[in-house]
Amino acid sequence: MRKQLTYLLLIALSWSCTPTAKEEQPVVAEDDFVWKTEQFADLKMIRYQVPGFDQLTLDQKKLAYYLTQAGLSGRDIIWDQNYRHNLAIRSALENVINNFEGDRENEDWNQFMIYVKRVWFSNGIHHHYSMAKIEPGFRQEYFQSLLDDTNTQLTEEIVNTIFDPSIDNNKMNLDPEKGLLLGSASNFYDPDVTAEDVDEFYAQITDKNAEEPLSYGLNSKLVRDENGQLREEIWKSGGMYGEAIDQMIYWLEKAITVAENEAQKRGFELLIEYFKTGSLKTWDEYNVVWAAATAGDIDYILGFIEVYNDPKGYRGSYESIIQVNDFDASARMKVLSDNAQWFEDNSPIMNEHKKENVVGVSYKVVNVAGESGDASPSTPIGVNLPNANWIRAKHGSKSVSLGNIIDAYDKAGTAGFTAEFAYNQAELERAQNHGEIGDKMHTALHEVIGHASGKLNPGVGTPKETLKNYSSTIEEGRADLVGLYYLMDPKLVELGLIESLEVGKEEYDGYIRNGMMTQLRRLKLGEDIEEAHMRNRAWVSAWSFEQGKADNIIERKEKDGNTYFVINDYEKLREIFGRLLRETQRIKSEGDYEAAKALVESYGVKVDTKLHQEVLDRAAKLKGAPYGGFINPELVPVTDDAGNITDIEVSYPMDFTKQMLEYGKKYSFLAK
Repeated sequence: MRKQLTYLLLIALSWSCTPTAKEEQPVVAEDDFVWKTEQFADLKMIRYQVPGFDQLTLDQKKLAYYLTQAGLSGRDIIWDQNYRHNLAIRSALENVINNFEGDRENEDWNQFMIYVKRVWFSNGIHHHYSMAKIEPGFRQEYFQSLLDDTNTQLTEEIVNTIFDPSIDNNKMNLDPEKGLLLGSASNFYDPDVTAEDVDEFYAQITDKNAEEPLSYGLNSKLVRDENGQLREEIWKSGGMYGEAIDQMIYWLEKAITVAENEAQKRGFELLIEYFKTGSLKTWDEYNVVWAAATAGDIDYILGFIEVYNDPKGYRGSYESIIQVNDFDASARMKVLSDNAQWFEDNSPIMNEHKKENVVGVSYKVVNVAGESGDASPSTPIGVNLPNANWIRAKHGSKSVSLGNIIDAYDKAGTAGFTAEFAYNQAELERAQNHGEIGDKMHTALHEVIGHASGKLNPGVGTPKETLKNYSSTIEEGRADLVGLYYLMDPKLVELGLIESLEVGKEEYDGYIRNGMMTQLRRLKLGEDIEEAHMRNRAWVSAWSFEQGKADNIIERKEKDGNTYFVINDYEKLREIFGRLLRETQRIKSEGDYEAAKALVESYGVKVDTKLHQEVLDRAAKLKGAPYGGFINPELVPVTDDAGNITDIEVSYPMDFTKQMLEYGKKYSFLAK
């Protein structure tokens, strides 16, 4: 499960202002490495380094290269998953860029290029975070002239879709009253399939009493056949997305030849079998082996993983993250996973919801070597997998923090945001002195302890079956609350993980500021909160604020015409977080849909318009962009005269447009 941190980075690392088309100067570190290369709309592009790559053996370098190529080979899949017309639109946009010979200096072309880069960033025409369709900053007539001038074919229906806000305007709708699927543009279901159809289909094939339930729907699209009957179209070799999956298999077979150990090799073999057959049983077998394969220095995430983009929580979005172990940082954090049982035993949740034996929680800090799919350009900074509850309970899980990604975010960050929304100098100094370690500790607690904690009551179905469209935000909020509760626990000081509880106070400050105010800069005025992680930060913060009103635990203050949320009692706020954690775990353990709905809808969806306008106005005074994403490094093989690979070198491209065009030429196995 992903802590889409963009999530926690909102607290300190990537704060900035409202969208602007004007580009900034690159951000250059003391070592002359350019971290931020450009800014457009509400986005900034960042580069990241791969520390320690030169110290790997040749076989390890080859392994990282082969896995990176496998990941990029599936790149088209996420585009098609996000929207049925995305691949055709991307091909048309890239054809225009490659062939247009007219004026590239006027404002129309500038706005066209901003639109294209936004589409590349989001892997489609819907914003990667808000899920709303991206609005072109140029006229439809101008776009048609570009198509005509470059002999680019795009149907009238698709052209109208780009410009008409009434057509497929939201990639994912989470309001059941609007129709979870009929109101969503994502391509996981045929357009006429309803949420009720999905419930009925899986009710017929799901065994709710199974001790090892399969992840039904994870690797398929639900479609209607010619007789109107529902069936799954499986993503596999020879099936849907087969051309791209075959390329992935090709590179995975090469990875087998340089596997670091037998467990890793067996994982590759099972993953290949899964991609060939589409068997969810094989997927589970693979995850059991993968979770236990912790000995190597190279690791990876590859496949149909997170279900956040599916309003029904079944379909897994394609992604890949290739990782190199950061030995020093991982050793420092091993103490957290070694004490996982202590955290479970001392949790404020009900005893019947605690695990008697927390097994196999491994935590590493890694350095990313390459990403693709739903992880790129916008990436998580922490990941905990596998997602299946029964595998996590019986066989454990892997938690990783993407150390070089966090470092790059930090170096490319925008100054001034925390100062604008912090109430006083004490808050600002806590952020400056403890923000970096606080973010890392919250990420680690969220991933290692949070997602691994708690258990379902006997006979209760999976969260996506019981909590439905609220399952993702409940789970992410639950993991956040675990981190928040323990950030003010002296045990962290005793274990040597933090110097003092000032770290916890800093994270409390930032979390409440973000959940109550600053994350609103990501919304247009008048919009509800739709994205699951934004919702969880909102309902955690707003519920806690309301619970503490009687004792003024969190106080809403006004100063110089600005609003601030100030914590007056950190220990009592910790108690509130504990109560909410207890209730959130109960909701998950019991599958209490109505309680989940009440919590999220009451505290996590609606926005105070006046406060929202204030946040937008204050953020507009600063310089930066609210979202950051990454240009991938390139792993380049060096060969001898016989064609044998003698080394793999790392280069760091500067040009986002150039990389996207190169990817379009090299990895377009589904785009026609």
